[in-house]
Amino acid sequence: MSLAAPITLPDVVWSPLDERTGHEWYLLRVRSNQEKPLADTLAAMGVGHFLPLVRRYRYWGRRKAVVEEPLFAGYVFLRGAVDDVYRADRTRRVASIVRVSDQRRLDWELRNIRLALAGNAALLPTACLKNGTRVEVRSGPFRGLQGLISERVKENRLVLQVRILGAARSLEIDAGLLDPLD
Repeated sequence: MSLAAPITLPDVVWSPLDERTGHEWYLLRVRSNQEKPLADTLAAMGVGHFLPLVRRYRYWGRRKAVVEEPLFAGYVFLRGAVDDVYRADRTRRVASIVRVSDQRRLDWELRNIRLALAGNAALLPTACLKNGTRVEVRSGPFRGLQGLISERVKENRLVLQVRILGAARSLEIDAGLLDPLD
């Protein structure tokens, strides 16, 4: 399945990478609890970015609330030109900026995270894999999602990695829905 058509998100327009536009992915490490305020500021400035959020239940006494928390605490992904990065840095919410060397890999990894979150997957923290079999989900709500399966992890665990962060999340899926890519 090819996803050549742009996938519109509230905070970024996902389209195939095009080197001619000068827009690249940058990793912004943000100051404590500044992920959502920075994302709001970038949206107001019209700067493309991606902040994956997950819903969690929080309890205060007998009260229960649903809150949205960043999937990768402390990080926001920016997609734009160098001028956009400088504008983000001037917000005083950014601690450091990391230039991404492998744009296609990060785009593929973030696309898979986005597809998993769009399908309301329960993503659990897991260790990054050095080796594994690349697979794609062939049907169901996660159709088109690609990730890794390893013998060390349960066979029904699809691992989604973001190597630049050294972080991975996994979701449980029926192994019968997976097709190997390699």
